[in-house]
Amino acid sequence: MTPHDPLGARIEPFDSFWEAPDDIESGYERFGRFYRANYLPRLPHDRSARILCVSCGPGYLVQLLGELGYRDVLGIDSFADKIAWAERRALPCRVARAFEFLDASPDAHFDVIFCEQELNHLTRTEILAFLDLCRRKLRPGGLFVCFALNGANPITGAEALAQNFDHFNTFTEYSLRQVLEHSGLADVEVFGLNLYVFPANPFNWVARLVAALYTAFFRASFILYGKKNRIFTKKIGAVGRRPA
Repeated sequence: MTPHDPLGARIEPFDSFWEAPDDIESGYERFGRFYRANYLPRLPHDRSARILCVSCGPGYLVQLLGELGYRDVLGIDSFADKIAWAERRALPCRVARAFEFLDASPDAHFDVIFCEQELNHLTRTEILAFLDLCRRKLRPGGLFVCFALNGANPITGAEALAQNFDHFNTFTEYSLRQVLEHSGLADVEVFGLNLYVFPANPFNWVARLVAALYTAFFRASFILYGKKNRIFTKKIGAVGRRPA
């Protein structure tokens, strides 16, 4: 495939953000909490880092990064109506398709490429092409950040694949690390994404406890079958670094 071929996902295309709530405005606070809890500790401390947010939607992450002092952030999304929300807030976001934008960008140009759409919206061939493109566009030592549906979760794994026509695959901790390392990224870290990031809500703590009990039970069950899976969250994130 070439960067300009149409992608497999047609109903929920990969290069647009599909997780925003019906109340778009409420997402700035809600997703801000989610990004803070799961990703910010893994991003560079240097506030001058050049960061690209692929499939940025209304600019939830772009706004948070700006609030935290990052000065060189750009978001891209293929849907103009989503970018319009970002423009109302004067966020540095623009309409662009992911593959075409990356293909046109200079090599070794970004310090961080953050993919805000699940990799599951790409076919396997598209995933390999996308990862190769991202690696080339990162500066040496630059970070690639992504997330995916966790096929190891016995409750949600199979349903996550079947419930969306544009979900082509799921990942586990092993397979996500496998494909990132195959694509030339190093120091790969795969981690569970915490959905329960609202401490003011009492249900948040109940959900955390139940999730911890599930994880312990799943872990023990997998060991009985000779499996080494450790992460059973609904979604998993990953960070990989372009070698210097």
